[in-house]
Amino acid sequence: MRVGIAGTGMIGLTTGIAFKNLGADVVLLEQAPEVRAVGASIGIWENALQVFDELGVGQQVRSKAVPLETWFYDASGHRFRDPAYGLEEHSFSLLSRPVLNDVLASTVGVENIRFDSKVIGYEEAGHSVRVHLANGRSDEFDLLIGADGVYSQVRNQLAPGYPARKHVGHYVWRGMVPTQGEPAQGSVLTVGHQRTRGGFTRAYGDQVMWMVNQFDSAEPTATKKEEALKRAANMNDNGWSEPLLRLIEATPEEKILFNQIMYVPELPRWSSARVCLIGDAAHGLSPHISAGGTLGIEDVRVLARFVQKESTLQGALTAYEENRIPHYREVHALAAKVEAAVDAQDYAHQQAVFAHWMLYDGNSHSRV
Repeated sequence: MRVGIAGTGMIGLTTGIAFKNLGADVVLLEQAPEVRAVGASIGIWENALQVFDELGVGQQVRSKAVPLETWFYDASGHRFRDPAYGLEEHSFSLLSRPVLNDVLASTVGVENIRFDSKVIGYEEAGHSVRVHLANGRSDEFDLLIGADGVYSQVRNQLAPGYPARKHVGHYVWRGMVPTQGEPAQGSVLTVGHQRTRGGFTRAYGDQVMWMVNQFDSAEPTATKKEEALKRAANMNDNGWSEPLLRLIEATPEEKILFNQIMYVPELPRWSSARVCLIGDAAHGLSPHISAGGTLGIEDVRVLARFVQKESTLQGALTAYEENRIPHYREVHALAAKVEAAVDAQDYAHQQAVFAHWMLYDGNSHSRV
């Protein structure tokens, strides 16, 4: 089987490894001139690490990870966890996106990646799919997998009318700087006033990653640093978030990442006869549940297993779609409850409920 994969983000690279392990001839099509990573770090949960184990890269990935345990704080620094749930629901690993992508790209093989090759469309015909690239070239595959993110060109053709949408009023600011002497509690997430949330976590080396986000926000008009500091003040009763403010102050303006949060609406289909979507291209989520990457890695397991299990490619893609669409219907319902949490205690409960479902019920659903 010859497989074309649009995109070399974490999910595209993981998909490439999975299909290479199945004996497929894999070609990854990347629009950039090199493998890049958007963002500084990403949280990966145990269910995704198990997929990496199955693919033979678990030891390498785990050796690069910083293990973290979560607590949830209010604006005065009181901390919460839901006592009904254990350490598993409050533990994940932080990985540098560039480091993780380097491990995955090395495993899939740079010789299998074509750079400056943006997918702009495709044609299905009988026993193949011809993929058209922005550089004027085209190529033929047995299967095309769209792992090209929330702005997926593959999705635009497979499911027209479902572009990425704004999560209206939801903005996020992020940065990474050397430690500023903040307390070493691991991962600190504060639920503040005016639907503001944020915090920081130790990353690799002496680096600290910080984040501030707000729901139902007015459109930002000031500088990135000014807007981030304004929202951090909503989490700073009694000086609790002074360490977060110091981290923001220490970050050069040009190093602060600012985003209007985008998401992919629920799709009517994920596949056709020889094309399918995976990861953010199929279900780009708001980052407030900190699990979009983890869930996308599980997609890889599900797709690869159905390709192994079913007698035809069409049967495999149909089974994959029928498994994933209801799975993500549950993800969206649980994520909405996390978003709607009224305070830190409620947030701690809803996040634990989601983590438990993802690690157990949802993970079981992904072991086809």
